[in-house]
Amino acid sequence: MAVHHAQVIVNPCAGGGFTGRKWPQICGLLQDAGLSIEHGFTDGPGHGTDLAREAVERGHELVIAVGGDGTVNEVANGLVDEEGKGRATLGIIGLGTGGDAIRTLGIPRDYVQACHLFSDYRKCTIDLGEVEYTGGTGWVRRLFFNTAGLGFDAATVERQHALPGGLRGTLPHLIALGITLVSYRNKRVTLSVDGQAEERRCFTVVVNNGRYFGGGMKIAPEADVCDGLLDVVVIGDMGRSGILWNLPKVYSGNHIGHPMVSAYRALGVEVGSPERLLLQVDGELVGEAPARFRLLPAALDVAVAPGEQGG
Repeated sequence: MAVHHAQVIVNPCAGGGFTGRKWPQICGLLQDAGLSIEHGFTDGPGHGTDLAREAVERGHELVIAVGGDGTVNEVANGLVDEEGKGRATLGIIGLGTGGDAIRTLGIPRDYVQACHLFSDYRKCTIDLGEVEYTGGTGWVRRLFFNTAGLGFDAATVERQHALPGGLRGTLPHLIALGITLVSYRNKRVTLSVDGQAEERRCFTVVVNNGRYFGGGMKIAPEADVCDGLLDVVVIGDMGRSGILWNLPKVYSGNHIGHPMVSAYRALGVEVGSPERLLLQVDGELVGEAPARFRLLPAALDVAVAPGEQGG
């Protein structure tokens, strides 16, 4: 049965400020869909998680994230308890530049259609990934919706944050990717997949719950957010020319099967390195290796259109 009252958590900076400009219209569309709403704006990293926890404590059964993949990640982290179980249904209106969360769940990218969804939606119970990693004061726990990556992708996020003005979006991401590719050196990595350990030099290691990362790259084409497994994709010691040649294949998923690409399915993964190996979670730079991953099965209910399946 649909919930008709919701807490809405808005990142006004998502999409280069587009979300903030469109919020009055989105608010009206949600009300037209039959919802009575309360709302709060995020004002910095981590605030979305705090607002989601407060919403649950006040008894909200439906919490809607309005923003990009980072906003979705923060809100999901606030809705799931220490035992890995969701305490409210997550709704998503995706207005960021990446859109991997909504792409995974088949939620419309058009915000008008996404708002209309709440007049007739169903709950889809999905898995989440969990990572424990090295933070500033010790081990830190973080959930992820789509992917967590160690290596080149995380270095690209760091480079983008260092661009003048901290620019976000597709063009700054491509600029950061190009600069990082010129200077990046593959890392020595210790990888353990369900207890089977190996050492190798890698371009990147991506641990996936969903199929997509990086704004539509189908990094794990067979991943399913409801299958109870993590999909691990490792790009080995590939040089710059090989990366550039094969990059288009990642968007279609055809990179799987390349001799330097390994794919695994697992319940638990550990990644370490004697070098500085950065970690990104759903497109946000959070820390460094060593990192431990596990799957949280059937962790969170998400509002989707009738007939849509997670994947």
